Amino acid sequence: GDQQCQKQKKHEEYRTFQDEWTEEFALVERAGSAVCLICNDKIASMKRSNVKRHFDTRHATFASKYPAGDSRKKASIVRNGKPFTDGEYAKTFMMDVANELFDDLPNEDKIMKRIQDMPLSARTVHDPIFHSSVLAVLPMKGSTRGEDLFKSFMEFTQEKNLPMDKLLSVCTDGAPCMVRKNKGFVALLREHEKRPILSFHCILHQEALCAQMFDGQFDEVMSLVIRVINFIVAQALNDRQFKTLLDEVENHYHGLLLHNNVRWLSRRKVLSIEHPELAETEWLLKFYYLVDITEHLNQLNGKMQGIGNTLLSLQQAVFAFENKLELFIMDLKTCRLLHFEKLKQFKDAYTASEPTQKLDFHQLAAFTSSLLKLFKSRFGEFREHTRLFKFITHPIECSLNAVDLSYIPGVSIRDFEAEVADLKASDMWGNNIARQKAELASKHMWTEMKKLPPEDQLIIKAWNALPVTYHTLQRVSIAVLTMFGSTYACEQSFSHLKNIKSNLRSRLTDESLNACMKLNLTKYQPDYKAISKFMQHQKSH
Repeated sequence: GDQQCQKQKKHEEYRTFQDEWTEEFALVERAGSAVCLICNDKIASMKRSNVKRHFDTRHATFASKYPAGDSRKKASIVRNGKPFTDGEYAKTFMMDVANELFDDLPNEDKIMKRIQDMPLSARTVHDPIFHSSVLAVLPMKGSTRGEDLFKSFMEFTQEKNLPMDKLLSVCTDGAPCMVRKNKGFVALLREHEKRPILSFHCILHQEALCAQMFDGQFDEVMSLVIRVINFIVAQALNDRQFKTLLDEVENHYHGLLLHNNVRWLSRRKVLSIEHPELAETEWLLKFYYLVDITEHLNQLNGKMQGIGNTLLSLQQAVFAFENKLELFIMDLKTCRLLHFEKLKQFKDAYTASEPTQKLDFHQLAAFTSSLLKLFKSRFGEFREHTRLFKFITHPIECSLNAVDLSYIPGVSIRDFEAEVADLKASDMWGNNIARQKAELASKHMWTEMKKLPPEDQLIIKAWNALPVTYHTLQRVSIAVLTMFGSTYACEQSFSHLKNIKSNLRSRLTDESLNACMKLNLTKYQPDYKAISKFMQHQKSH
C-alpha cells in the first residue's frame, strides 16, 4: 500500500508544474499550464522531458548565454516570473542603470523622474508587426509541371532549413500546374505534409476574370471607341488639333490614351472622354453605363492592390462589392441612377431634348445581374472558410470547430475552447477593438478618426494587447492574419525582374538575380550606424 501511494505521489508530481523549472527552463505556471517566458508558448504536457525538449530545441542560444544559476538581469526576470515583454518590470532595470550613469549630473532627479513616468507596457516594449517580403526567386530551367515546382520548392526549404509546420496556406494564380487535383503543386505539398493546407486562387485574378464579362457583351462599344481614339492619336496632326479643341472648350482632359487592346483596368480612362459624334441612343446607353461600372470596378481593384493587405480586408472588399451590385441593380430598375453619374447625366440631357421618350434601363440591370452571378460563382475558397476569418474580428460571436483548427498545426482544441470561454466572460476584447473609435466619436473628433490606422492594424494591435493567458487564441489569429489572399507581391516583382534581367546583363547568375530582387523588393532599412561599429576604419595617409 505504501509503495502504491508513493508511486501515485510520484506520478502526480510528474504531471504537475515544478518550481525549479522557472529558473532552469524559464517557465511559469499560468492558468494550470506551463508558459515559456521567452517565446510565450504553452507546453502541451507538464512532463520534464517535454519541457526540457522545448527549451533545448527552441532556446539553445539562450541556454548557452544564460545558464542555470546565472545572476544577470534576464535570469532575474525569470526568477521573478516576469515575461521579457513586461515593460514595467524592465523599467526597474532602466532605473538602476540610469542611477549609475547619471549620478554626477545636476539634473539627475529630472532624468530619473522622466524614466519613472514613461508609460511602458507589453505593447510599447514589444509590439510585433507583420511584414511581407519576397523570400527567394527560384529559377525553373526545364519543364514547369507541378512535380518540378514541388521538387524545386522542397530543395530550397531543406537547404534553408525552413520550418514546414509554419506553412499554412498557398496562394496561386490558378494555373493547372499549381492546382491540379493529383499532380498539382498544392496537392503534392498536402501529400508530403500529411495534413490539410489551405489553397487560395488570387482574389485579384478572380476579380479580373469577372470583369472580362464585358469583353463579349460590350464589344461593339469598345471596338468603336478604340477606332475613334486610335484615329486621333495615331496621327500627330489629328492629336494636336484634338488637344486644341479640348483647350478651347475648357475640358479637364488634356488628351487621349492610345488604346491597343489594353487591359480592362485602363478602360475607364479611355471611356471617360466624350464623343459627341456618336448619337445612337442604345449605343450611348451602353457606353455611359460601361464608363460608370468600370469606375466602380476600378475602385474595388484599387482597394485590393498594394502590399500588406490581409486576407480579411481583401475578402471584405469583394463581399462588400457584391452588396453594391445588388444596390446597382435596384438603382437601374428604378431609374434613379444615383450610382451611375455619367449615365444619369445622359438621361437628364436626353429627357430634356426628348420629353416624350423614355429610356429603358432593364437591359443594363440584366448586365449587372449577370456580373453579380459571376462574382457569386467565384471566390469559393474564401466563402468556404468565412467562419475561420470571421473569428479574427468577432471571436466572441463566432465559434470554430476541429476542422477549422486542423489547418493550424499545434493548436490544442482544449486550450482553445477554454480561452474562448475566458474571453467571453471578460470585456477585454470589446474594449481593445473599439476603445479608440468610441472615445473619438464621443468627442466628435472626426478628423482624428480618419488618422487612425487601418482596420487591419487595429485588429492586430487588439490581439497583441491580450495577455499571455490567451496564447492559443493569439496563435490562431496570427496564423490567419499572415495568410496571403493575393499574388500582388509576386506580380509586382515581375516588373523589377524585367529591369534587372535585361539583354545587357547576360552573365547575371541565379544567385545574383536573387540578391538583386531582394534588394529591390525589401522594405527593411539597414542600421548603418550599428554596421559601421564593426567595420575597421582606414586612416588616410
